[in-house]
Amino acid sequence: MTHQSKRFREIAKHVTADKAYTLAEAIEVLKKCPPVKFDQSVEVALKTGVDSSKSDQQVRGTVSLPNGTGKKMVLIVFARGEKIKEALDAGADFAGNEELLERVKGGWLDFNGVISTPDMMREVGKLGKVLGPRGLMPTPKAGTVTADVAKAILEVKAGKIEFKTDKSSVINNMVGKLSFQKETLMQNISTFLSAVARARPTTAKGQFIKSISISSTMGPGLKIDLHSVPEIQGV
Repeated sequence: MTHQSKRFREIAKHVTADKAYTLAEAIEVLKKCPPVKFDQSVEVALKTGVDSSKSDQQVRGTVSLPNGTGKKMVLIVFARGEKIKEALDAGADFAGNEELLERVKGGWLDFNGVISTPDMMREVGKLGKVLGPRGLMPTPKAGTVTADVAKAILEVKAGKIEFKTDKSSVINNMVGKLSFQKETLMQNISTFLSAVARARPTTAKGQFIKSISISSTMGPGLKIDLHSVPEIQGV
């Protein structure tokens, strides 16, 4: 017989098996689950109907969450000359070029956001094996390769996130913290879902969003009733 922890049993009391929840109901369930010693992240996972093996069906974009993610951002900026001071003045935690590149190559990874000026990308590209698997490689599409580093820093610090389908055609993003008010989380989720809906490839056939689930770091994954989500209707 499989032993279930006390916390698991407490969570089970709040979850109805096979139920598809509205977003409001799901957030309430997550908030009722036994607390842990840290502020849990809230994530939304979308299963899309695109064929992720086809280049013209990739789903990718950025969106600024109105209430931020609640995640403390540690940003590094690869730049030269006056752009280094511009980055630091705008709120970058670290900025530089060769020395910073060598530090990252040497295994330093105490950051969760990377911005680069275009003239640095030839060198930054060499960090692909380090930054790529962590989803930290700067890209023009995400607005993280830019000469306007101050604007990019402010956007990221304010809650701008990038979303994209993985090899399984799933989009999975953090949309806030469990400590956020329910309405605050719902605003973030609504904005996120609307952005994904707008990013539907013109070549995608059939139903675009096949399923939605919401979860917290140490909480259950809850299925969302698609009919209760106006942001994805008609896409």
